[in-house]
Amino acid sequence: MLALEGIRVLDLSRLAPGPYCSMLLADLGADVLLVEEPAGTGSRLAGQAARRLLERDVSERAMAFNALSRNKRSIALNLKNEAARQVFCKLAETADVVLEGFRPGVVKRLVVDYDTLSQINPRLVYCSLSGYGQSGPYANLVGHDINYISIGGALGMIGWPGTPPAIPMNVIADFAGGGLYAAFAILAAIIARERTGRGQYVDMAMTDGVISLLAGAVSQYFASGAAPRPGQSLLNGAVPFYCVYETRDGQWLSIGCLEPWFWEPLCRALGREDFIPYQMNADKHPEMFDYFRQKFKTRTRDEWFEYLRQFDICVGPVYSLEEVFNDPQVRARDMVVELEHPTVGKVQQVGIGAKLSQTPGSVRSLAPRRGQHTEEVLLDLGYSRQQIAELRAKEAAG
Repeated sequence: MLALEGIRVLDLSRLAPGPYCSMLLADLGADVLLVEEPAGTGSRLAGQAARRLLERDVSERAMAFNALSRNKRSIALNLKNEAARQVFCKLAETADVVLEGFRPGVVKRLVVDYDTLSQINPRLVYCSLSGYGQSGPYANLVGHDINYISIGGALGMIGWPGTPPAIPMNVIADFAGGGLYAAFAILAAIIARERTGRGQYVDMAMTDGVISLLAGAVSQYFASGAAPRPGQSLLNGAVPFYCVYETRDGQWLSIGCLEPWFWEPLCRALGREDFIPYQMNADKHPEMFDYFRQKFKTRTRDEWFEYLRQFDICVGPVYSLEEVFNDPQVRARDMVVELEHPTVGKVQQVGIGAKLSQTPGSVRSLAPRRGQHTEEVLLDLGYSRQQIAELRAKEAAG
């Protein structure tokens, strides 16, 4: 048994946050149906460069490795066509969740919005995932992860004093504040439905998610009035016991010895027991930094990691992505899964983060072709093959 077995999700989303959200649900057993445009019907994506950038790559190899679309089925519907909208509404009658990531107002124009669908299915949980939400002066402002973490305050805290903000990969807003937060909100709404008997609308803004992720920093700011600055706060590089250091081989090592019982063995291991009483003495930090920076350049990153980890010290090698999946801890936790594709052969994908003891998630199928399950789904809805052919002739389905 899978934790979300029996939960049916209609996924209208396109870019990373929505597909990641529905991947999380699908990995735990939800029946996720991608509702995609039939090939050639997206006018905004007419250019090949734009299509490659904004849509999932549909080459066979890319699909085999595309974790965001695994465990899902695909139906191709042109929702600008009335016949296709009728199909979608029929699907919504028995769906538990609709997920969309369009700009505010698009689903209303397509007449597949929450107000419309909740009349058909009052138990429906409908999640709109957008950059700034459905209300406020920025609701219609276009953006991407870099913009949401800018306005949300995260980007302004990342980096070093006197340098431009360090732009992270699109993890904070797209995947954490967006996709992960939306999955959490959807499941909360499903639990609430068990008590109330009714679904609800989830307005998930990635910027809101970013700000929520900063709850600890925000709390400190509200309490003290002092905002964290790049490289000037306890947890972003201002102190020698919570920082990164270059090693002899040009690699980097992370040290996170916040607590005195971790700080003390670090000082002993580095031959500076005299630093132990002065952990929180800012006047001593420049001296500590100078010593640590010189000391860590006397061994390689991996030599330091193997040496320091034996003393109950908070230490970790700073890996490139190529190195992550060779780490024995990552392997032991099954964060790499290997699957067999009928033509590509063995493919690797990221594993499942949440480890459930009784109902663990699994990767049961690889990414579907666009519209791969159109006929199967329509037949299940009661459409005849003749009717399906007519829908395709009208360019309502693909």
